[in-house]
This record gives sequence, structure tokens and C-alpha cells, in this order.
Amino acid sequence: MTRRPAGRPLVPAYLSTGGVARPSRPHLERLSVLARSGEPPPAGLPAAELALLDTLEDGSLAVVEAAALLRLPVSAVRVLAADLVDRDLVLARAPIPPAERYDPDLLKRVADGLRALKLRP
Repeated sequence: MTRRPAGRPLVPAYLSTGGVARPSRPHLERLSVLARSGEPPPAGLPAAELALLDTLEDGSLAVVEAAALLRLPVSAVRVLAADLVDRDLVLARAPIPPAERYDPDLLKRVADGLRALKLRP
């Protein structure tokens, strides 16, 4: 009896999305934050979508984090999440923008001040 490779999922990712290749919400990005809406899941929800809802039970996650926990490609989780957003079961928020860059001159002055404090007897 041969064993299947450890890293390979038992079910191909395209089956977890019902054969859908593109999310219904193209603005859903890899770093979009997902959270449950609090609505109870309806009967007949596919297993992969139930698994995503269970993953979000403890709080918010980025799409990439949910994909890692579910061991699915990010593209498949984007499709699943978009379907759950369409059903009002999941809330999606745009990625948090990177912080505004600091003035390099300010950082240099702070570093110089810290060095001066360190050298004081």
C-alpha cells in the first residue's frame, strides 16, 4: 500500500470552491481581514465554507492566515470568503495600510541622542 505525500491535500483545491475559479468580489485581497458576522450558517453550506467559518470563530484573520490554517491556496480561500460575504456570514475589511513613513532626519536625530545617552558616564 502506498502512502500519499504528507504535504498534498486529499481533496484538490478547485473542488473545495465548487469549481469556481474567481471570487465574486475582486477587491478581496490576500491581506483583507475576515471576521464572522454573527449570523448562523444555513443548512447545506459546503464543508469548506463551514471550515472557514469555524476558523474565524475565535476572531479576525487575514485571508492568507485563514488559507494557512485550512491548508488551501489563497485563491481558493478568496473564493470561499467572497461567497460567505455575499451570504452576509462574513465581514471583509480592506487591508490595513502601511504606516506613514517617518522622516529619516528625525530617526537619525533620535539615534544620535540615544548614543549620546549611552556614552554618558
